[in-house]
Amino acid sequence: MSNRNLLSYITISLKGVAMGAADVVPGVSGGTIAFISGIYEELITSINGISFSKYKVLREEGFKSFWRAINGNFLLALFSGIFLSVFSLAKMISWLLVNQPILLWSFFFGLVFASIFFIARDIERWNLGIVTAFVLGTSIAYYITTLPPSENTHSLLYLFLSGALAVCAMILPGISGAFILVLLGSYKTILDAVHERELYTIATVGFGAVFGLLSFARLLKWMFQNYKNSTLALLTGFILGSLNKIWPWKRVLETKIFGKKVIPINEENISPFNFEGDNQLLFAILLALLGFCVIFILERLAATSKK
Repeated sequence: MSNRNLLSYITISLKGVAMGAADVVPGVSGGTIAFISGIYEELITSINGISFSKYKVLREEGFKSFWRAINGNFLLALFSGIFLSVFSLAKMISWLLVNQPILLWSFFFGLVFASIFFIARDIERWNLGIVTAFVLGTSIAYYITTLPPSENTHSLLYLFLSGALAVCAMILPGISGAFILVLLGSYKTILDAVHERELYTIATVGFGAVFGLLSFARLLKWMFQNYKNSTLALLTGFILGSLNKIWPWKRVLETKIFGKKVIPINEENISPFNFEGDNQLLFAILLALLGFCVIFILERLAATSKK
């Protein structure tokens, strides 16, 4: 990690941009992008390394040693890319979700579908326990995608917990942090707070996110160290189960008005041939294939950055 050059850190930032773009979409996880781009375990280890004990290093050995101890260059490059993506691409992706949902979901469907094979192949052996973890992960993720959204809430404690749960989902491949916020009924509150610069609400959610990130990263690191194959199978199942949420062709069963926008909150998946209107099937297939191919590009970048 210490031998990385400027190009390596630019590559990490680009991976962060891809993670941020995925996290904006309710249904796609930035953790999936981190995993298939080869930085997932380093991300978990680096986050887990941020602890009060590191401040002893800062006090006794100085900032340079502290920064190296927490893998600061990696975290700075990655999260710079994530924040840049969220603030620059959020409006465009929101527009696509409203105006070109089939094409957007098709791209992400191909991307997420391909990632299943790349993560599953890292499982060194399959047995009954591994298969059970895979089925459990698939079932949990699928069940989450079928839950109805909760009503919008402004409770600060609830928003703190929402931030903690959403960031945990964000670093889990397959489960979207944005989708968790929709389910919890906090998505609009937090979105409005960002637009209206309600710093108190933003800070509350932010502290919850930091708490969730630091605590959950420890659990994930322990799982990777002690039950790596089972953990990989569980995460692969999460991704497979999440495909239910990002199937491109849907029938809207219930909508809700958020400000001037009409947002579908209850949908069912249907065949593209039963879709009312233009199913955009040809372009959808092409974009799904493009998303599938992006996985190969990200994997090549991951392999190159490790050399």
